[in-house]
Amino acid sequence: MSTLPLMPKATAVWLIEKTALTFTQVAEFCGMHPLEVQAIADGEVAQGIVGYDPVANRQVTAEEISRCEADTNARLKILSTINPVKRRAKGARYTPVARRNDRPDGIAFLLRNFPQVQDQQVAKLLGTTKDTIAKVRDRQHWNSQNIKPRDPVTLGLCSQMDLNAAVAAANERLTREGHEVPQPMPIESADGE
Repeated sequence: MSTLPLMPKATAVWLIEKTALTFTQVAEFCGMHPLEVQAIADGEVAQGIVGYDPVANRQVTAEEISRCEADTNARLKILSTINPVKRRAKGARYTPVARRNDRPDGIAFLLRNFPQVQDQQVAKLLGTTKDTIAKVRDRQHWNSQNIKPRDPVTLGLCSQMDLNAAVAAANERLTREGHEVPQPMPIESADGE
């Protein structure tokens, strides 16, 4: 079987204690050898492991277990996971104190390289305010003389996936409105050539 249940040994303990499945059925479901399952049943292995209920944890149905208990040649089929790992809800992001001074550099990079991205998208992406974005744009920021446009992904202010999604959404909006999508600026070398 290609996918195994969570905590296979604990699942095997539960199946041995609570069902009438054969050792082979339990072994194939949990990705173990039948002799290892027999050793668990004999109490030689996994003595301190608490059983993990695969029915309560939506890995297999009770009907599937009943079907396999009735037919010793049948094999348990694991349920497919419907919801993969959920991403964090969008919203204000926490930026560590050490990286907060890098935020204006990331804002300057986005304003210079991706002018099509709206202020609200930049604010959401970098966890900043529209007022800060306006100050960086107008060179009114208190630290304007030290701001150097740097990629917010390399600064750790956002992920590349989130940046790509924001740029793609901005490009779609421009296309929908009938405007031309600006070409990205060439990347300057480290020595300023």
